[in-house]
Amino acid sequence: MKHIKANVGPILSTSFKVSRSIKNAELFTLTYGAMVRQLLTDLEEVEEVIKQLDQMGYNIGIRLIDEFLAKPNVSRCVAFKEYADVIAKVGFKMFLGITATVTNWDADGTSCSLVLADNPLGNNVELSDTCQGLYYCNVLSGVIRRAMEMVSMKTEVTWVRDILRGDDAYELRMKLLKQVPEEDPYKDDE
Repeated sequence: MKHIKANVGPILSTSFKVSRSIKNAELFTLTYGAMVRQLLTDLEEVEEVIKQLDQMGYNIGIRLIDEFLAKPNVSRCVAFKEYADVIAKVGFKMFLGITATVTNWDADGTSCSLVLADNPLGNNVELSDTCQGLYYCNVLSGVIRRAMEMVSMKTEVTWVRDILRGDDAYELRMKLLKQVPEEDPYKDDE
């Protein structure tokens, strides 16, 4: 059986000025550890857990992009670079209460890194020796990949660095594979 340690603090903040999204982020981070632990117990193979976390994130991504685009102060982006900035500065802030830095652009402007100085999903988590190959926060790569698909951009999102694996930061690499033209769902049959 695989073991992870997670410190589960208070579910709700005592401050009344904490926004609903921050409370939701806190609740998600608390339940996320239990979910990963259960996956490790059920699946036993770290690689399978990584795939399952990505798939869960992929399924969550469709809901988050709908909520995100429904906000009145969010305008639709056109270019990949714009989306990367919005994910880093608005999306992460909205759903996890953090921001990321967009860096390491390639010459074509189709690949970049999202570097997180902090990651609430990984706070107070310590992986045992049997879980060292685990990308514990892999749900984030699935969320980003699906959200980008929902705005017509097929991407590949992979982990480059992970503090839980001994690195100095959390870094996701986001690569645009292709931009899919949007189809009008209301085509005339005439």
